[in-house]
Amino acid sequence: MANPLEQFEITTVVPIRIAGIDASLTNAGVFMLIATAAVTVFMVAAVRPRSGSEVPGRWQAMAELAYEFVAGMVRENVGQEGRRFFPFIFSLFMFILFGNLIGLIPYSFTFTSHIIVTFAMAITVFIGVTLVGVFRHGLRFLGFFVPKGVPVVMYPLLVPIEILSYLSRPVSLSIRLFANMMAGHTMMKVFAGFVVPLGILGGWAPLAVDVALSGFELLVAFLQAYVFTVLTCLYLNDAIHLH
Repeated sequence: MANPLEQFEITTVVPIRIAGIDASLTNAGVFMLIATAAVTVFMVAAVRPRSGSEVPGRWQAMAELAYEFVAGMVRENVGQEGRRFFPFIFSLFMFILFGNLIGLIPYSFTFTSHIIVTFAMAITVFIGVTLVGVFRHGLRFLGFFVPKGVPVVMYPLLVPIEILSYLSRPVSLSIRLFANMMAGHTMMKVFAGFVVPLGILGGWAPLAVDVALSGFELLVAFLQAYVFTVLTCLYLNDAIHLH
């Protein structure tokens, strides 16, 4: 049986060294570029006008659905002040979603199953949200770490807890996406490895499980993109309104 973790191995596609630094293009980088290109093609095809028809096509309908979904998420969790951040949040959602979906294609690579990738996105969100809070509120942003209605005598205990909780956000955000994608793909690989060895008589059971897992992973691909994005909106709301 093949190693189920072999599918997550990073391999060099184009070796590149700059001033002694390894800047090689890996399979993870290739599929990030593919996901970016797929999102670009999807959106360009959706907004391209259709000659002789005022009825939206399938691509346009799906793009509008994605747009309204993310726009509604921003309105509900950030408010009208979050509109200026919509391009970033929409791009983040689409990038993660397409990365998750492309990873379900056989012989592809799921870059969202690597902690370094998910942490890079999470730390970008964390730093960006923190800068928004600092630039918007100045030193008042430090009040975010002081729970309201708490006696002053409790500050030495609660303030460090609030700071640690805040600093743990990029860790929890990245681990949630990475762990769910890695676990799902590992399970699919494990059950797929039993199909051929068990033969015609027994191979149908793991095959049926793998088909069910594939459908479940489609749901997880969307759900994890949603969770990552909605948490980004909640963190942004905290920075803007100091909740």
